[in-house]
Amino acid sequence: MKHSTLSLAIVVGLGLTFPAFADQSEDIELLKKQVRDLQIKTGGNNLNFSVDYRVTLDSIEYTLADGSTAENDGLLANRLLLNMGYKYNDNLVFKGQLSYSKAYGEAPSHSTPSNDDFDWVNNENLQDNTLRVKEAYFLYLGDAFLGNSNIPWTFSLGRRPSTNGFLANNREGFEEAQSPLAHSINVEFDGLSLNTKLEEVIGLTGSSVKLCAGRGLTNANGRFDPAGLDYATNDNQTDDIDMLGFIVTPYNNGQYNLQTQIYTANNMIGLDMNRIMSDGDYSFYDFGNLSNFTISLEVNGIGEFISDFLDDTRVFISYSMSKTDPDDGMAMLGSTESETGNSYWIGVNVPGPFEGDSFGIEFNHGSKYWRSFTYGEDTMIGSKIAARGDAFEVYYNYPIIDEALTFQLRYTKIDYDYTGSNGFFGSATGTPMTIEQAYAMSQMLGMPVPVESASDIRATLRYKF
Repeated sequence: MKHSTLSLAIVVGLGLTFPAFADQSEDIELLKKQVRDLQIKTGGNNLNFSVDYRVTLDSIEYTLADGSTAENDGLLANRLLLNMGYKYNDNLVFKGQLSYSKAYGEAPSHSTPSNDDFDWVNNENLQDNTLRVKEAYFLYLGDAFLGNSNIPWTFSLGRRPSTNGFLANNREGFEEAQSPLAHSINVEFDGLSLNTKLEEVIGLTGSSVKLCAGRGLTNANGRFDPAGLDYATNDNQTDDIDMLGFIVTPYNNGQYNLQTQIYTANNMIGLDMNRIMSDGDYSFYDFGNLSNFTISLEVNGIGEFISDFLDDTRVFISYSMSKTDPDDGMAMLGSTESETGNSYWIGVNVPGPFEGDSFGIEFNHGSKYWRSFTYGEDTMIGSKIAARGDAFEVYYNYPIIDEALTFQLRYTKIDYDYTGSNGFFGSATGTPMTIEQAYAMSQMLGMPVPVESASDIRATLRYKF
């Protein structure tokens, strides 16, 4: 009798919840709402968190053109990445990441002007103990692009993941690549992306086209402007920096992954050497536009079941070309003419003697006018990918406790053929000069002696959960 009474109560309850004459779709939507309301009451709407914490010990050395050296044999640093996310439903997701990066005991010296807190690299450099926002964006996952059920798609908007992209993730050992191709872009960025998966349409496994757009700098007055023009455009400042590009993946079956990237960015900023020398003016100015084309191929596993060693071996090769378009009268990268730079990057990652460990070797070369957006690269001695010269890197990754606690030992060496590898886009820090030319100028004008080579030995202990 009690069982019958309970069943009747359930039926009555359902009858009160769903109108007798409502159609099935309305019933389903109402049920979903009730489930969400229940999740809120029980705490199910909370953000989900994960942690990525590491300690690094770097021994860095710079060799200058006069033979002298500058070094730091014991640079200890912390980095914390606090990842968060919330899945509203199967189509709508929020993701974010808070970051903290600091040298042990104190932030680096700020006694001289620096751009280490520039928005593109704010979370990549050693700062203070402030927890900063590195990523914050929503992601919508659609099933049918413009009504075509054969084209799944995604759209995201906000401060998106744009560091540690394709190929740069290899040396990290246990990490998936982010969106951009790291041969040409490795900086923090605010923007949007629209990705369409085309495998069912064109028949090529894993094929896709992603539109990416963003703003790297906003021209606007600050709050409480003296003239009362809060957030209005300031004609005396640099213009907005906007970027537009496409990431095209012709083929990706998990073993062979071919990706291409093309972009253009306008109003690239830099320092003007003429203004510095004549007026002591260290303000940023617009110098022109920059375009880039990159093509990268990664092979994850050599052959088909030849051996376990080859199955777990990864090799990659990448080529990238940059091209400047200077504004009238502006010496972009030291030249008023359009200049083309190029770079190639190769690497191999092989399994080690223990379970899950690996060795990696990488080499890249950049030409005289090569310029990349890789200021956010995970390094203490400047971006190796940006090098106008040669860069060599070898590393070893070992899982101490699965992928939760890992160890890495890395050695990076950069030999510069030209100056300006890690500069911006103007004539002061971007002009390529041979090391000999730059040294002669430094002696004549009393300027800093140029760096001829740089090296970094890093040991990393990393914990993720």
